[in-house]
Amino acid sequence: MPGGGPVALFSVWDYVVFAGIVVGAAGVGLFQAIRSRADSSSAEFLLGGRQMTAVPVAMSLTASFMSGITVIGTPAEAYRYGTAFWLFAFAYGIMSTVSAEVFVPLFYRLGITSTYEYLEMRFNKVLRVIGTSMYIIQTALYTGMVIYAPALALNQITGLDLWGVLVATGVVCIIYCTVGGLKAVIWTDVLQMVIMLVGFIAVIARGAVLQGGLGKIWKDAQEGGRLDPFDFNPDPLQRHTFWTVVVGGSLMWSSIYSINQSQVQRYISCRTMTQAKLSLYVNMVGLWVTVSLAMLSGLTMFSIYKDCDPLTNGDVSNMDQLLPYLVMDILADFPGIPGLFVAAAYSGTLSTVSSSINALVAVTVEDFLKPVLPNLTEKQVSWMNMGLSVFFGGVCIGMAAVASLMGSILQAALSIFGMISGPLLGLYLLGMFFRCANSAGGLTGLITGLVITLWVGIGAQIYPPGPDKTHPLPLSTDGCFVDTNLTTVTPWTTTMPLNTPVPRPPLADTWYSLSYLYFCPVGTIVTMVVGLAVSLATGGCKQEKLGAELFIGKKDLICFGCTRSTETPELIEKAHSNGKQGIDNPEFSDIELETKEKAMDKITRF
Repeated sequence: MPGGGPVALFSVWDYVVFAGIVVGAAGVGLFQAIRSRADSSSAEFLLGGRQMTAVPVAMSLTASFMSGITVIGTPAEAYRYGTAFWLFAFAYGIMSTVSAEVFVPLFYRLGITSTYEYLEMRFNKVLRVIGTSMYIIQTALYTGMVIYAPALALNQITGLDLWGVLVATGVVCIIYCTVGGLKAVIWTDVLQMVIMLVGFIAVIARGAVLQGGLGKIWKDAQEGGRLDPFDFNPDPLQRHTFWTVVVGGSLMWSSIYSINQSQVQRYISCRTMTQAKLSLYVNMVGLWVTVSLAMLSGLTMFSIYKDCDPLTNGDVSNMDQLLPYLVMDILADFPGIPGLFVAAAYSGTLSTVSSSINALVAVTVEDFLKPVLPNLTEKQVSWMNMGLSVFFGGVCIGMAAVASLMGSILQAALSIFGMISGPLLGLYLLGMFFRCANSAGGLTGLITGLVITLWVGIGAQIYPPGPDKTHPLPLSTDGCFVDTNLTTVTPWTTTMPLNTPVPRPPLADTWYSLSYLYFCPVGTIVTMVVGLAVSLATGGCKQEKLGAELFIGKKDLICFGCTRSTETPELIEKAHSNGKQGIDNPEFSDIELETKEKAMDKITRF
């Protein structure tokens, strides 16, 4: 509808398609629960029995952070700011290599369930508890945002009650997390990943038909200034440049995939280390495909609305409602297709919430409950896992209220990761690469880095950078028309409170205007520098000798991989009798592949 105005709402068939997909997602969890009922151990619940293969894990890795925020927020980013976000393809490649070649060997060698176990092994119990607590707060905040943002869009597109949608999301996730564990989460993510991609393709295909082909969409985007992603301006205050996205984005995504329990828990569920590494590289391709389809959806939206911007025209009240508005505008004539798109956004939310709940349960059990209650039986731990799934599902639904107070969902979500994961990544790198780092240095560096990133992050939330830093691209309403006979009231606009301009302090246009993608590098660097300085000042070089398995050595790095002795094969699927040899995970070597499976397990077997 190039002229703007109201659009259709959900039809009966849209509700049927939407409900069918959601019920199907819950059904996957129930199926996995019945299938795995014979093994109700904690390892089965939290790590899928460590028998997963690369491709489903890779799709789950992609889906877990390609959430409803991606489905709704990324196309709006391309529509408003252009395709600079596409440069994250470089960051995904760097992140996948770092995670696969540095962190996977370390975590497999140590045989850990919670990534924060490493902090206790390398430093002390205090840092493990602090790291776990930071992760729980970060994940609860992010998950609340993941639930709230798509629910807001679904509320606008369907007329369903906002908080009813929120609670329904949490309940479905709780069901298949509680009864199915990690296997249910991974296989549901596979289904939801496919649905997300089909939703994007439907928007692009219909838009191409309406606009006369993809060539016309590309030409409109070029004329509208949307195809200039390579800005090499080194200014750290500019929101998106080549450097902020590639440098800042690589570190930020590395902090998500390398040390975030939600992701690490997936790839250590693989049956072998080679499968775990392969899952990260396949995931990289999945991320490239997802971000490309999201960008093309945004460019399609710009081509259709280049002469009548729904945001400026008042048809929608915020950027995050643009894509749902477009879907109902161009796909309402195809019963069930808008339902498919809503299911895509909803599926992204389900996959992220379910992975977050499962990971929160894992770190809580491993880092807080098992040390206090070491004599729990497997059955007791399994019941505890299920109870905690219900509890954290309720917490994440409650955090959606906090998320409703934040701005652009895409930027806010990535800012949260930068503020909290940045200092944590610095602590891990400090422990992995510097033998002189001690617990005093690690604690001081972590606290200092966290204070700095929270300072700049909260300041940026209170005093957002101006247009001179964010560079929004021009939009037009010249092609809009006003229907004076229109009497229909649509739910697309909401009353926004009038805000009194807040006086801006001097730091607002300097420190608080730092690109949100640099929050993570700042936190990482500050943590490492302060941690090293304090460690050296407090006798870090004289501390007791630590085991070599806690550090990254030459043999762990990809550039030295080809020089390994042939006596130690890269993939050891069965440890010797003492259970401590080999570079594969010693903690579950006794449940690794059976003899018949060994012969079948090749790198190319998915």
